[in-house]
Amino acid sequence: MNIVESVLLGAILVILVHILNILILRPKSLRAKLQRQGIKGPSPHFYFGNIPEMKTLLLQTQSTQTHDKNKYHVPTSISHNWHFNVFPHIHKWKNQYGPIYLFSSGSIQWLMVTDTDMVKEIVLNTSLNLGKPSFLSKDNGPLLGQGILSSSGIFWAHQRKIIAPQLYLDKMKAKVNMIVDSTNIMLRSWESKLEKYGVVSEIKIDEDLRSLSADIIARACFGSNYVEGREIFTKLRELQKLISKIYAGIPGFRFLPNKSNRQMWRLEKEINSKISKLIKQRQSDAHDEHDLLQMILDSANKCEGGDSNFLPNSISRERFMIDNCKNIFFAGHETTAITTTWCLMLLATNQDWQDRVRVEVFQVCANGNMDATILKSMKTLTMVIQETLRLYPPSSLIVRTALQDINFKGILVPKGMNIQIPMPILHQDSKLWGHDAHKFNPQRFANGVNRACKVPQVYMPFGIGPRVCVGQHLAMLELKVILSLILLKFRFSLSSSYCHSPSFHMLIEPAHGVLLHMTKI
Repeated sequence: MNIVESVLLGAILVILVHILNILILRPKSLRAKLQRQGIKGPSPHFYFGNIPEMKTLLLQTQSTQTHDKNKYHVPTSISHNWHFNVFPHIHKWKNQYGPIYLFSSGSIQWLMVTDTDMVKEIVLNTSLNLGKPSFLSKDNGPLLGQGILSSSGIFWAHQRKIIAPQLYLDKMKAKVNMIVDSTNIMLRSWESKLEKYGVVSEIKIDEDLRSLSADIIARACFGSNYVEGREIFTKLRELQKLISKIYAGIPGFRFLPNKSNRQMWRLEKEINSKISKLIKQRQSDAHDEHDLLQMILDSANKCEGGDSNFLPNSISRERFMIDNCKNIFFAGHETTAITTTWCLMLLATNQDWQDRVRVEVFQVCANGNMDATILKSMKTLTMVIQETLRLYPPSSLIVRTALQDINFKGILVPKGMNIQIPMPILHQDSKLWGHDAHKFNPQRFANGVNRACKVPQVYMPFGIGPRVCVGQHLAMLELKVILSLILLKFRFSLSSSYCHSPSFHMLIEPAHGVLLHMTKI
C-alpha cells in the first residue's frame, strides 16, 4: 500500500507541477525575458490571459454599432476603416504600449508586432527556427490538423516542396476552362432569377459564391469525384464557425465534453471519414487523374520508401493525406469566395470602377475566349482585386512562433514566444499608403505593389516570404474569371438593405451577407 500511495502521490505532484508550469511559470518566464528588453503590455489573468478584456472591448464596440446601426444601412457612407471595430484591443494596446507589445490568450503568450522594420524581418525570415504556433494543430486541430497551414520545421518544408509545384501558375493555366464552366452554371441560375422576378432582382451573393468556390476547388482537388468532395465543404464550414467562437489557449478547454466540443469532434470524425473514403476509392480506381488529391496520394506513397523520416512520430501516412486535403480545401474554398464577395461589394458602391473594369473585360474578351494569357492582360481588374485584398484581406492575422531563440530588430524573441502581425492595421496605415489609406482607390496599384506602398513588404494578402500562400495563382485565376464573367453579363448596385459589418470568424467576412441589385446586360 505504501508503494501504491507513493506512486500515486508522485503522479499527482508531477501533474500539479505540469499545471503550474503551463499556467504560471512558463508564461511568466517568457514575458519576463521580453519585459527586460523594455517591451510591455496589459497584465494577464493567470488562466484566461487577456481574453476577458478583449471580449469586453469587443462587446462595447458591438453595442455602439447596434445603437447607431442605421448609419450602416446607407451604402454611400460605408467606411472601410473596419478594423477598429473588429480588433478594438489591438488599437487600444498599440496606443498604450507602442507598436510592439505583449498580451496573452489563455496560456498562449503573444508578441504583437506592427513596427514595419520588424515585420519585414519576420515575414522574410527563411529559418526553420520560425514556425507556426502549436495551437493551430491543437485547438484548431479538427480543421487544420498538421497540414501545410499549421506545421513547422522540416515537416512543413517537405510538405511545401511536394504541394507548391502542383499549384504553380503553369499548371493552374489548365484550370481556366473548368473555372469558366463552373461559373457559367452559377450565372445561369442568376439569369433564371431575373427572368422569374423581374428586370432588376435582389440577390444575396454570399452562398452562391461559396458554392461556386466549393465546386471549383472540388473539381481541382477531386477530378471526377468532385460531387462527393463538395459534401466535405458544408461540414468544413460548420466546423469553421464552431472553432471561430472559441478562444484558443484556454488550458484544458478543448478536452471538455461540452456541446461545442462534441459537435467539433463529430464533424472532425465525419470529415476525416469522408476524405479517407475518397482516398481509398482513388487508390483502387484505375482512372488516370491529375488533380490535387492524386498529388497528395503520390507524395504520401513516397513516404513508404526511404523518404518517410520527415513525418513526425504522431503522424501516419493516412493522417498526412487527410490533413493536407483539409488544408487545401479550407484555404482554397473560403478565402476566394469571401474575396469575390468583397470585390463585388466594392464595385457595386464604386460604379465608375465597375464601368472601367467592364470596358476592359469587353475589350479583352471580345471574341468570347478566355485563357490565362488574356486574364494576365487585365490590368484594371488586377488593380481592383489588389485593392480589395488590401482593404479586406481574408486572413487578417499572420502568426509565427519562435522554435528557438531568435533575434529581430535587436529584440531577442525567446523560444516558445508566439508572434502576431495584424495585416489590416498595416494595410491601412496612412504613413505607408498615403492620406487615402482608408478609401477604395485601385489606381494606387497602377504601377504595381512596389510603387503603391512605401514599404511593399507589408502588403501581404497571400502572405510573403517563404510561407507565401501556395494557392495564390489558383486564387487569382478564380477571381479574374468569376469577376470577368459576372461583369460581362450583369450590372449591379448595392441594395439599400445591405448592412456593412465585417466580422472575424477565422477569416474576415460580411456578417450579414452582401445583397446586390442585378440587371442583365
